[in-house]
Amino acid sequence: MALTNATEGEIPRSTQRLLDLLEIVLADGSCNLTTAANRAELTPTTALRHLRALEARGYLDRDDHGDFSAGPTMVRLSASLRNVGAIEQLISSAQPLLDALAEQTGESTYLAVSDGRKATYVATAESQRSIRHVGGVGQIVDLGESAVGEALRAPGVVAQRTGAVEPDITALSLAVGEYSKVQVAVSVVGPEHRLGATQATMASAALADAVDGLQRALGLDQEAVAS
Repeated sequence: MALTNATEGEIPRSTQRLLDLLEIVLADGSCNLTTAANRAELTPTTALRHLRALEARGYLDRDDHGDFSAGPTMVRLSASLRNVGAIEQLISSAQPLLDALAEQTGESTYLAVSDGRKATYVATAESQRSIRHVGGVGQIVDLGESAVGEALRAPGVVAQRTGAVEPDITALSLAVGEYSKVQVAVSVVGPEHRLGATQATMASAALADAVDGLQRALGLDQEAVAS
């Protein structure tokens, strides 16, 4: 029997819940039952049952305060992944460009990787302004209405969204391409009032230069990415 890639609808509901909770805890680094249950839209009783199963298998660990975090099995499996070095290379190549882009635009900048379902920030350079957007490494971004999602769906075009993820926040995103099995994008994010038409145009140009530099550093085919 030939194997095909499973779709979201084919995954058993209990498995979806288990994986959702695992992703929520790992994204936060540490997470209590109430927070995990709320984000997964589960009752605390149901969430606790799944979290205990993950704890029993070593995927999660629970401290004396009841907070869940990555367990020994997850740490062991992460250490064995062959593409970890590639992601580290991606981050090390992107960080100087993120720093320069944040200085040039005056806004916070982010490197996101996506598995086609959601995106996660894996590197950032924070704006030095007193009023700024603050998002941490590990923050998950939904692809539906976000600038990151639109950029990944339309490579080569700067996507702009205001209020899609957070009120009064404008995000500009541009796809970098596929690297080590994940889709990559760079974003400039700041208060809406500072990213009007003129400022957004200038930031978009700086963003395009940064993405071009990252594509060159990673050896990506720029024409293939934009097609």
